[in-house]
Amino acid sequence: MGRAFGHTFWAIAFAALLPLAVGTVSLVAAPSVEVGPTLEPGEELPGGSATSRGRPLDRDAFSYHSHGIGFEGEAKFRVGNAIFRRLWVAAPSSTKASDGLGPLYNARGCQNCHLKDGRGRPPLSNWPDETAVSLFLRLSIPPETNEQRQLLAERRGNVIPDPVYGEQLQNIAIQGHDGEGQMHITYEDVRVTLKDGHVVTLRKPTYSIVELKYGPLHPKVMLSPRIAPPMIGLGLVEAIPEADIRALADPDDADGDGISGRVNEVWSLSQNRVMLGRFGRKAGDANIMDQSATAAAGDIGLSNPFVAKPSGDCTAAQTACLSAPNGNTERLGGFELGQELLDLVVFYSQNLAVPERRDPSGDAVLKGKVLFYKAGCAACHTPSFKTGHAEGQPHLSGQHIWPYSDFLLHDMGDGLADGRPEGLADGREWRTAPLWGVGLTEVVSGHTFFLHDGRARNVEEAILWHGGEAQAARDAYAGLSREEREALLAFVNSL
Repeated sequence: MGRAFGHTFWAIAFAALLPLAVGTVSLVAAPSVEVGPTLEPGEELPGGSATSRGRPLDRDAFSYHSHGIGFEGEAKFRVGNAIFRRLWVAAPSSTKASDGLGPLYNARGCQNCHLKDGRGRPPLSNWPDETAVSLFLRLSIPPETNEQRQLLAERRGNVIPDPVYGEQLQNIAIQGHDGEGQMHITYEDVRVTLKDGHVVTLRKPTYSIVELKYGPLHPKVMLSPRIAPPMIGLGLVEAIPEADIRALADPDDADGDGISGRVNEVWSLSQNRVMLGRFGRKAGDANIMDQSATAAAGDIGLSNPFVAKPSGDCTAAQTACLSAPNGNTERLGGFELGQELLDLVVFYSQNLAVPERRDPSGDAVLKGKVLFYKAGCAACHTPSFKTGHAEGQPHLSGQHIWPYSDFLLHDMGDGLADGRPEGLADGREWRTAPLWGVGLTEVVSGHTFFLHDGRARNVEEAILWHGGEAQAARDAYAGLSREEREALLAFVNSL
């Protein structure tokens, strides 16, 4: 660490703590469907040697740093954690290090959505009884002009925002302003009968917006609910060689297995070029820097070097929002969240460690593993990769990891379709969600709501919502005996 940066870093560290890349290593081949009931070498450490070890598997299970991070890395991690947990306030404020909130926003800090660095949840009741925080609505419209069509074609943008409400519904506002509106959800029961006669009741959500404060939405607006995902293992995912993810894509289903995963290609704000998308529900972000910058602006309303908008997602139609005071400061490079603070948030996000597996060699777990492969789940939930070179972070480099995702887009059928394209992803496609840590969701987050909008109340419901390319695997699960289903679920919950 250079001397000048070192002085700045420790100054930031002291202040923050008061209130509180690409390699060439080959893909590790997934086992075949004939995999035996055995534990493979390293499988008990899903994050490789970066897995957190010897830690209590309590509510903090997702909040430990990568193993091997070193003394200096641990210090940076702690400062990044303090910034991640910071509650921002409206400008102007005497608390200059924390002003710049909004004016319109969804949460006052990163931790509000990613509580305990875990998974968000849908509101348990509709507004005004509960305001949605860790579930929000993305907004966009079909392109209407040649300029908009060209923007999408050149991958310089993933979507065309609603002309009044922007790319995301901000349901909260600072004093003197109105939030844009409130999400309203209705659920319809859908009964599913499995082969052995067991009945599972799924809940099918319908989304709308009430109490609109800035006029009507565009008549062709598309809504897409998104729940905050868990934060573990992100730096390891970022370190997977791009070529290894691309090698799994089969857009034309050339092998005839019914699985035709596709890559999303998106504009990277931090790299100023088109890159492979690997983060977000539709792989709409290329790296953690891009994801952090857009979340800071869209969710909290913080300007930063890559989204230099002190009014966040406010549009030209929201004049009071655009003219409100902001927290841009010369000390932070003319932003509300300067580059050094953003770098620390990114480092923290890269180094939230994946926990050890629980009872990975148990009889039921190993039986469930065989059934998981035989059902075809591993066709999309690719078990393992080997990371390449993570710049400046040797503890994340060259690791054999077990995320259980191919990080590709798949058609998931009508039941899960949101009808809203994002980049190359169409309205039926979603990125395969990593499964590591899924069994600790209830311990960390206090619930078991899954899928992109939390409609599934447990892992079984999540499986039964699968359609499209995953229909055969879903049907294979539905055809198992009760004992077999319990074993498969035991395996998934051990990950």
